[in-house]
Amino acid sequence: MLKPSMLKSGPARALAPDELLSRLLFRDGLMLIIDKPAGLPVHAGPGGGPNVEQYLDALRFGLPKLPALAHRLDRDTSGCLILGRHAKALRKLGKLFQEGRIEKTYWAIVEGAPAAPEGRIDVNLRKFNQKTGWRMLADPKGEGPDSQTAVTDYKVLGTAGDLTWIECHPKTGRTHQIRVHLQHLGCPILGDPVYGASSTDKASGLHLHSRAIGVPLYPKREPIVAVAPAPVHMLKALKACGFVEDAAA
Repeated sequence: MLKPSMLKSGPARALAPDELLSRLLFRDGLMLIIDKPAGLPVHAGPGGGPNVEQYLDALRFGLPKLPALAHRLDRDTSGCLILGRHAKALRKLGKLFQEGRIEKTYWAIVEGAPAAPEGRIDVNLRKFNQKTGWRMLADPKGEGPDSQTAVTDYKVLGTAGDLTWIECHPKTGRTHQIRVHLQHLGCPILGDPVYGASSTDKASGLHLHSRAIGVPLYPKREPIVAVAPAPVHMLKALKACGFVEDAAA
């Protein structure tokens, strides 16, 4: 079994100096939300290479310190990513994530379709390690070592042949949660080289997108909501499944 990082296609994507700035979805004194491109890891890996953190100087906006990641997205997942602008903001955001109060909406294009058009996937996950690498496994009985509760709500938004457009709302934040949960339903994400290897020759890139995020940052205000536009590499499949770009923007 190969490490997930060994199965990714191609080198990490480099950005033009101002590209991350052009992807800014929200900004205030505490928080930034950016639209992370697919193919760009949030941290530098063991071998180095482009990553979100190396481009953060463009998002300083006059503050003495760089913003920092409030959470993570997989390298090949695109969309909404939250940054805290200073230590106090990061503590506040960290508490909101820990309490499950941040509403996350993901779009996925999968092969096949779930048995029900909507539902809840309440299946534990655990990490499987061996000398050649690791991956996450569904653990329905919760009996594996270090098994963790994982819950994802989903709804089918459209279909096209053997492809299905699914909206997911993860209620927990486990590693590779949506990817493993959808595989467990029998419909792996298109272009997933780890949990849907048969689909990697049918698509360019992982078809998983952090579409929107809602953050109740201020107690007496409505949650801040940011929406990331559908990424280019998913547009063909999304439109085939019924996505209308102008209406959904």
